[in-house]
Amino acid sequence: MREPLVLLPGMMCDARVFGPQLTALSVDTPVMVAPVNLGERIEEIASDILTAAPAKFALAGMGFGGVVAMELLRRAPDRVTRIALMDASPLGETPQGASEREARIIRARTGRLRDALEDDMQRKGLAVSPYRSDVIALALEMGMMLGSEVYTRQSRALMRRKDQQSVMRKCKVPALVLCGAENAALPVKRHEFLATLIPYARLEVIAGAGHLAPLEQPEAVINALRAWQRQPFVLQ
Repeated sequence: MREPLVLLPGMMCDARVFGPQLTALSVDTPVMVAPVNLGERIEEIASDILTAAPAKFALAGMGFGGVVAMELLRRAPDRVTRIALMDASPLGETPQGASEREARIIRARTGRLRDALEDDMQRKGLAVSPYRSDVIALALEMGMMLGSEVYTRQSRALMRRKDQQSVMRKCKVPALVLCGAENAALPVKRHEFLATLIPYARLEVIAGAGHLAPLEQPEAVINALRAWQRQPFVLQ
């Protein structure tokens, strides 16, 4: 069996966002999907995950989960054996980003959560494919089930998040930076920047995917994670 793997879903997503990867990787890997919707701050969410996680584990986070993953690496670098960051940024919130996020919070809290979720998806971008409508339907279902309070908590946590560039520069474990080629909110250049921060990081750009690559191109993401699992511990 491989080292345990902890998966962290993106904003307003649950374990279903990693459904294909869970099925494939669970064959020979103990896999845990940790909740990222229970705390008011990124630091609080990370503390709860560390309490429940194995003593040592591989860590893969998507979007909001990627932000939490960076905080986990900052807090417990001796416990994280390797890290994969999917469609995630190490930067803190900008004033413009915070203002736009606050406007979406107001919509979510006044009975227009679906509008806020649809706006998020349009802003971030999904690739055109035969499965696009199915991906959108599942994303909306996950978001509506989590509800407006979770949307508010996660949004405010992102607004308060720390800049993690220094943490990424100190990373000493095998690292994968993965992104959808058609992610509009975090384009490939942003991921190239993240990959340059991390010593020996490998960048994987998934064609035909936007910000929900695990659902849009599941096999490509599985293959990238498999290669990352095989990456040897050669870092100094």
